[in-house]
Parts: sequence; structure tokens; C-alpha cells
Amino acid sequence: MSSLFKIFDTAGTGMAAQSTRLNTVASNLANADTVSSTPEAAYRAKEPLFATLHSKALQSAGATSQSDGTDGVQTIGVSESQADISSRYEPGNPMADANGYVYGSNVNPIDELVNMISASRSYQNNVEVMNTAKQLMLKTLDIGK
Repeated sequence: MSSLFKIFDTAGTGMAAQSTRLNTVASNLANADTVSSTPEAAYRAKEPLFATLHSKALQSAGATSQSDGTDGVQTIGVSESQADISSRYEPGNPMADANGYVYGSNVNPIDELVNMISASRSYQNNVEVMNTAKQLMLKTLDIGK
């Protein structure tokens, strides 16, 4: 029965990771059309970094884990995309540099929409895992009736 409780912890880490992923997608899409006056100041797409939490494997390897014994996934940070920044000639734009160029973000909206769908489906799958575990626990309790 205690292994069923761990399912909630594991699925919870997956839901938290996908929530982070959805937040970065939302930030990227919100900044997709922003411009700046220098390539350095242009918005760069954010990408979350995940690591596997597998407590038994970490312990057997002699590593110390920040995990509380939960298996699952952990968000270890958010990186910035190194894709090229686009430039456009817009001399009338107030953000244009001395040569009349503005620099756009390196966000690819199509990639972000794919990430959004994938993160949403992964989140839904983790919710389904929790619902299934809940139903199994309720069925287990019904055995005693």
C-alpha cells in the first residue's frame, strides 16, 4: 500500500516539471515578437532543464541526493537558447540602432506550440496516473467490506 503513496509523489514531480515547462512556453510566446536595439538585449528563448530523480540508483552509486526518497523528475534550471538572433531593417522604429536595425527574439512560435502540446499531454498523463492510483487505493479499501 505504501508503494501506492509513492506514486502520488512521483507523479507530482512530473506535474511540477511540466508546469515549469508550460510557464517557460508562455514566457517565450509572450516575448516572441519583441525587439531590442542590440542583439545582446534581444529576448532569448528559455528552455527548462530536467534531471531524473531515482533515489535507489543514486544511493547505490554513493551519491548524496537532495531527494527525499522520491523518484521522478526535478527541474534543475532554465537555460537560454543559443540560436541566432534575427535582425530587421526598420529605420522608423524607435528601438532601431544607429544603422536602422532592430533585433528580434530567437523564439520559434511553432516549436513553442509543440512544446506546449507535449507539456500539456505529459501533465494530463501524470494526473491520470494519480487518478488510477486513487482508484486502486479505494478498491483496496473495499476488500475489507
